[in-house]
Amino acid sequence: MAEPFDWGLLEPAGAPDAPAGDDRVLAAMIAVEEALAAAWDELDGTAALPRYEPLAFDAAAIDRARLVAGAREAGVPVIALVEQLREQAGDRAGRVHRGATSQDIVDSALVLVSRDSLARARDALSAGAAELADRALRSRATPLLARTLTQRAEPTTLGAALASWLDAVVSALEVIDRLDFPVQLGGAVGTGAAFARLAARADAPQALRAGVAHRLGLDDPGRSWHTDRGPVLAIADAAARVAAVAGRIGRDLGLAARDGVLVPATGGGSSAMPHKQNPVDAVLLAAGGLRAPGLLATVHTAALSSDARPAGEWHAEWQAWRGLLRIAVESGEVLAHAVSDFVVVEGGGAFAVDADAADLASAGAVVDAAVARYQTSTAPDREADS
Repeated sequence: MAEPFDWGLLEPAGAPDAPAGDDRVLAAMIAVEEALAAAWDELDGTAALPRYEPLAFDAAAIDRARLVAGAREAGVPVIALVEQLREQAGDRAGRVHRGATSQDIVDSALVLVSRDSLARARDALSAGAAELADRALRSRATPLLARTLTQRAEPTTLGAALASWLDAVVSALEVIDRLDFPVQLGGAVGTGAAFARLAARADAPQALRAGVAHRLGLDDPGRSWHTDRGPVLAIADAAARVAAVAGRIGRDLGLAARDGVLVPATGGGSSAMPHKQNPVDAVLLAAGGLRAPGLLATVHTAALSSDARPAGEWHAEWQAWRGLLRIAVESGEVLAHAVSDFVVVEGGGAFAVDADAADLASAGAVVDAAVARYQTSTAPDREADS
């Protein structure tokens, strides 16, 4: 087997278990095919037969080189995948991909990967928010000179600065929590006609879609959204929001390290200057925030769809979509480390500021409001953990 193209050399925040890597996408496509076959079995009564076992495929047995060659030939990976799945299915080959189209499988798989990726990003953001809430409260009365347009401005507190980060993280969590993750199942042109014909039942498209959604743990949107890319835009926007929030905090951390206000406790070597301790987390967070907008623009541009399936727009979406998921997970996980790793360097610089009672009271109110919002927003999570 050929070496994977992307294994982390130029992706410092990546990991071997990349949440939106090819292996994850392939596993998700196979899961969609398994769910569709099982939904068909339920619809036609096969699942009620004695000794029934649902189709289950071996992802490790898939010939990757053959899959890649087939994707190049057909423009989509699903045709070559279905061929191999039907070979594994043996005398039940006809149950594989029955009535479906490539877009059903790719879209549903990427939504499945999105759900799992953003759940992982959310876990990391939640950990970062908890750390920020604690540190904001502990530093609510630590005077700090704020800057506006890069220049020295008025007194605030370190707690208020951290509270502004907390507010942004909570906003990103709320965006993720509002997302739907809808299954895609509409057949060749989105009407589900093949499902109805094959089942000889007018309600087959609705029944199969509900069955696949249930088995995958996805939402049943009650419709096909082949050329309405609203669900993709919502997911992509949420991922980009995570990257933007984390990137903004990375910017602040980088500037604070430059000014000797907040410095990283770990990491940060230099190949040319051994005395340096670069704020690596801050750099990676800013880089993620800078990369995401271009990918988001591609997804939005591709949403200008046409016909029942466009020539090029849908295909342009795949890599940008999963790239945003990858950046969101990396940004969330680096952020969780960054906000627990910095050391406050008091006694000079931006901390050498006279703050009066009004300054401290106003900043303290900001901290209290941000922490209260965090506690309200994440109350179900914290109850579940207790």
